[in-house]
Amino acid sequence: MRIPVDIKDHAYEVIVERGAVQKADRYLDLGRKVLLLTEVNIPADYVECIRKQCKECHVVTVKEGEQSKSLPVYGEVMHALVEHGFTRKDCLVSVGGGVVGDLGGFAASTYMRGIDFYNIPTTVLSQVDSSIGGKTAINYDGIKNMVGTFYQPKCVLVDPDTLRTLPRRQVANGLAEALKMAMTSSASLFRIFEEDDPFMQLDRILPEAIGIKADVVMQDEKEANLRKILNFGHTIGHAIETTKLPGECYHGECVALGMVAVTSGQVRERLLAVLKKLEIPTRIDFSTEAVMQALLHDKKKGGESITAVLVDEIGSCRLEEVPPSFFEERLHSILRA
Repeated sequence: MRIPVDIKDHAYEVIVERGAVQKADRYLDLGRKVLLLTEVNIPADYVECIRKQCKECHVVTVKEGEQSKSLPVYGEVMHALVEHGFTRKDCLVSVGGGVVGDLGGFAASTYMRGIDFYNIPTTVLSQVDSSIGGKTAINYDGIKNMVGTFYQPKCVLVDPDTLRTLPRRQVANGLAEALKMAMTSSASLFRIFEEDDPFMQLDRILPEAIGIKADVVMQDEKEANLRKILNFGHTIGHAIETTKLPGECYHGECVALGMVAVTSGQVRERLLAVLKKLEIPTRIDFSTEAVMQALLHDKKKGGESITAVLVDEIGSCRLEEVPPSFFEERLHSILRA
């Protein structure tokens, strides 16, 4: 399946196909110098498969986790590009989760003012969300995604077969982001979560979630308005994630907590039922002071208010400017274990 992301001057496709990694050179221009950026936990056969399809390939492997989205690691990628004589005609390919996707996209966008970037996401989370839309970033001074660019890939290759090695918790982590899109934009996608076993419905969930993300990005590439709906659950979610140790709470799990916090009534009850199916916790112990401090650093804050994405009916949403106290009250009343 080919899902177009038709952005002015930056049109590309998301290819969703089982076995696509085995024939990546059909979709990606690998007949040149390629920097292949990956993580230590990515199965070696994925990396080797891509490497063999390249005319000339140089592999850079970084540690797993958000610590790799940093200035020092970004410097290592830059050093590799310079050391191997990459030019504007060459390209960078990320193979892995959202960390190498964000890092690779940022590196590609800044090396020689921009070289071609391809993304091959291998987690549910990166396949349905971070690989699409051109947001690239590294973390800075303890703040997530503080330094970044909007830089669209030339192509995104989504191969559901790469998910077979993921632990169940990691699959649920990514499905939480797809659930976010269902909550804001598609009652029919939500019904798949509600009525079926989401773990067994990836071939249905992935394309629909990707299609929603692509549609939003095409309408609002640089988050002037509509794209803000993709932040549903993220204001509180990012803040909680910032205060936790690596691996203690995954990104999608934190987003799920953020969604619970800003919903109420029947919407919240239906959401809680789906999260139970996904085995995602809906209460957590945290420091309110630490979470609020992280939240107030959030780049979505403008003046004295923060843009909140609110869902009153599943499948639609609204944006509302709220004071920080809105989130503090929700933290106290809903999430504490």
